[in-house]
Amino acid sequence: MKQDFTKLDHLLRDFADRKTIPGCACSLMQGDEVIYEGYYGCADIASGRPITRNSMFRQENISYLFTYTALAMLYEQGKFLYSDPIGEYLPEWRDIQKYVVKGNGAVDVAPLTRPLTIRTAAASMCGLPNVLTPAEGAGSPTQAAMDQRMRELCAGGAAPTLREEVRAMAGVPVMFEPYSHWHYGFGIQVVGAIIEELTGKPLRQVYREMIIDPLGLKDTDTYITPENRDRVVTAYRKLEDGSLAADSGADRRYDPAQSPEGASPLVLSSAADLAVFMQMLANGGTYKGQKYLGSGTVAMMMSNQLENPHFPDFLDNRNKEGYAYGMGFRTVVRLKYGHNGHYDNFGSTGEMGTWVEADPTVKLAMAYGHNMTPSEDVYHHHRVRAVAYGCAL
Repeated sequence: MKQDFTKLDHLLRDFADRKTIPGCACSLMQGDEVIYEGYYGCADIASGRPITRNSMFRQENISYLFTYTALAMLYEQGKFLYSDPIGEYLPEWRDIQKYVVKGNGAVDVAPLTRPLTIRTAAASMCGLPNVLTPAEGAGSPTQAAMDQRMRELCAGGAAPTLREEVRAMAGVPVMFEPYSHWHYGFGIQVVGAIIEELTGKPLRQVYREMIIDPLGLKDTDTYITPENRDRVVTAYRKLEDGSLAADSGADRRYDPAQSPEGASPLVLSSAADLAVFMQMLANGGTYKGQKYLGSGTVAMMMSNQLENPHFPDFLDNRNKEGYAYGMGFRTVVRLKYGHNGHYDNFGSTGEMGTWVEADPTVKLAMAYGHNMTPSEDVYHHHRVRAVAYGCAL
């Protein structure tokens, strides 16, 4: 049966024509071949520069999929086990305690009964929230302590390296006993620091040497540079009245003048490049005849790590309905919530409009991006997902 993507073209054109977003790009691959590409709207409103195949989007949290993939590659080299305590690789993370809130509201500390392992960090079960985002951990003494340490680390405008960040947070009691809850946060930074210890290289360099260059991702980088600036989309923020304003703070972590080589990297990438990355994973770790990961390792990364006590923590908004969580990837466990793909699909979203998903059952990879925050994930990403699956399968 011939695939017909007319409906997907109509949807993306409608997004751009009705100005729900400035512009968007979408790329679908199956069997290592591009089966659909669509580019609509503006990369930059003021100049009228259009979205193209080479337009590079700020991937934000999707960047961390590179971290988890690099970690799995090192696992296959025998560099570590996911059950290893974090302190074996980061000595300052030995003897970590947890905060305990007593019945009278007083806060105390107590030893952990289970160790913080690499798995707890990769699966967001280590009790470490994001830093400098107090709303995420309101009322959490762990959040308050980590925020304070980060402010001290950044005093005077200094941009810390990843290892400096992770070292600064060592010794802060965690929010809860490992494995007892799910909370997305600083575990990804800990994983990145372990990768740096295992390789002796900055994580930014690891991304390039293990993923970007081997996969031939020509429109992917971790910095905005003179060479790629014309390909990077302008980031916009939607205001309360529905108008769009350029987001002047969006580039801080992509600017080499503000983010040192050793800082925690974020990725800029085109939808076409991300589709290649996701195709490799959808294929079980191979692409164009080249093996990057074993199929069993990919299956392990995408397998649901959540148990019943974790789901109330994880399912905190409509964007996650039907999903569970693997080693850094969301994975589909329930189709009844309106997902028209297959069980064991996996992917992620970024805060600035990006979304990726792979379907290993039919070897389908999808990548989408728009240049606006808030992303309005449910409105845009879920519609793209529904229409793309309807057209492709």
